[in-house]
Amino acid sequence: MFLIFGLRVYYRTIGTGTFHCQRCGGDRPYRLRSGRRWIHLFFIPIIPLGKAGEHVQCTVCKSRYRPDVLSLPTMAQMQAALPAGLQAAAATMLRAGDPFSLAARRRAIDAVRGAGLAGYDDAALDADLGQPGGAGMDVTARLNALTVQLAVPAREWFLAEIVRIGLADGPLTEEERQAAQEIAAGLGMTQAQAIGVIAMTEQGASAG
Repeated sequence: MFLIFGLRVYYRTIGTGTFHCQRCGGDRPYRLRSGRRWIHLFFIPIIPLGKAGEHVQCTVCKSRYRPDVLSLPTMAQMQAALPAGLQAAAATMLRAGDPFSLAARRRAIDAVRGAGLAGYDDAALDADLGQPGGAGMDVTARLNALTVQLAVPAREWFLAEIVRIGLADGPLTEEERQAAQEIAAGLGMTQAQAIGVIAMTEQGASAG
């Protein structure tokens, strides 16, 4: 009798979701697959051996990637990160200053709308201000998620936007200055960078 046997790797799907496929150039569905080596007889796996690793496979183009590709943000996540980060940081700055200042509130709302959240209004701002962390948000986590996609000039622009919210109703208080420093740290900026951006923004406000 003619026997066909050998060694082969078989894969099974252990997870699914959406990721950014570099080959497709956009967000695509994926399968996270785990492999195991088997001795097969007549192409039927009969004896399991060691594991053969894991990979992520795009279900559209079939390209395979290392599992750490899933740590990269999707396009949808990147688009949501900026307004979400501004929303959290703006609420933090307002709570450090005067959350009832009409000028500061208007500045905060305009900043969040300008980042892409067109429907943000006074009611949404009040909801953020009414809960610790801004609508239950982990401010640091939001800023860290944003940091991975912002170059240094963009981080400085972001911090300047938040500082202008604090300056809208007058000079920065010590609490507002501390809030700005904490936001800068969440963006991965050094203390020296933060002090420089804060000082330049204050000078610009005075000149204006």
